Amino acid sequence: MLANGCFDLLHVGHVRYLRAAKELGGKLVVGINSDESARQLKGEGRPIVPAEERAELLAALSDVDAVVIFPEADVRALVRELRPDIHAKGTDYTMENVPERDEVVACGGRVAIVGDPKRHSSSGTLARLGRGARRQ
Repeated sequence: MLANGCFDLLHVGHVRYLRAAKELGGKLVVGINSDESARQLKGEGRPIVPAEERAELLAALSDVDAVVIFPEADVRALVRELRPDIHAKGTDYTMENVPERDEVVACGGRVAIVGDPKRHSSSGTLARLGRGARRQ
C-alpha cells in the first residue's frame, strides 16, 4: 500500500487520510515530496518543515509502516519501484485526476480515494496563522 503527499504541516486531515489508507489492509508506505519538489508544487516559501522532519513525524504515526522521501513532483517512479497493490489518494482527488493512476494500473495495482472530505490543508493553516499574526 502506498500513500503520498507533501505533509508540510501535519494536520487532522493527514491523519484521517493515512488511517483510512491503512484500513485498506497491509503495510503502509508513505512517500513524501522532497523539499525541492514540495516547493515546485506549493510555491516559494514552502515547505515550512524540512523533509527529514516531515518524515520523522509521519514515521511516528501508528498507521505508518515506512516513509520514503522522493524527489519528483509525483510518485510514478516510486510506484514503478514499489509496485503497490493499492495507491491511496486523498479526497481532493477523483479517480479520473490521480496523476499516477496510469502507472499504478500498469503495475497491476489499483487506486483508492480515502479519507474525510478535504476541509483541512497546510495552506489553510498558514493563511489562518497569517491573519492571526496581523491582529496582534
